[in-house]
Amino acid sequence: VKKALTIAFKRAGEAIVLIGATAGHLGCSIYLREILGREDGPPPPVDLAAERRNGDFVRAQINAAALSACPDISDGGLLIAVAEMALAGKIGALIDLPQDLPVHAACFGEDQGRYLVTLAKPEADRLVAAAKTAGVPAQIIGRTEGNALTLAGGNTISLSELAVAHEGFLPRLMDA
Repeated sequence: VKKALTIAFKRAGEAIVLIGATAGHLGCSIYLREILGREDGPPPPVDLAAERRNGDFVRAQINAAALSACPDISDGGLLIAVAEMALAGKIGALIDLPQDLPVHAACFGEDQGRYLVTLAKPEADRLVAAAKTAGVPAQIIGRTEGNALTLAGGNTISLSELAVAHEGFLPRLMDA
């Protein structure tokens, strides 16, 4: 318990590392339901060996005090996890999405066994190398900075706009 991490970004200038494989799985996802109005496709496949390997790797990094924040990536996918981290820490981020997937799949795919972690930038390459040695996919996808979420190449939303949308959802739903 004493070593538990929160999801909040802690400092500007830290590296954001994606742990786990991203295939952009959208079947049964929140994106498919809320944006496309569909509820079809299979749920993401579960590879228990990969889940364990990824989880064990992340837990070892937490125990070694190497990380500053760490949520799993679940409902909503990568961009939702980044937004939650930014809102919790009141620090923005610049994100480089994987280029081998459609943007919507990279942002909102709900692949299993994935985590986002933050740590000091000088340590990020060491973490990625350690992950490779452990047979765990890992890539640096961005850095914490500023007061907005920005995707490399342009799209930006300020944390204040994001907070209004996030915090106003339930009251708007209740008023409807």
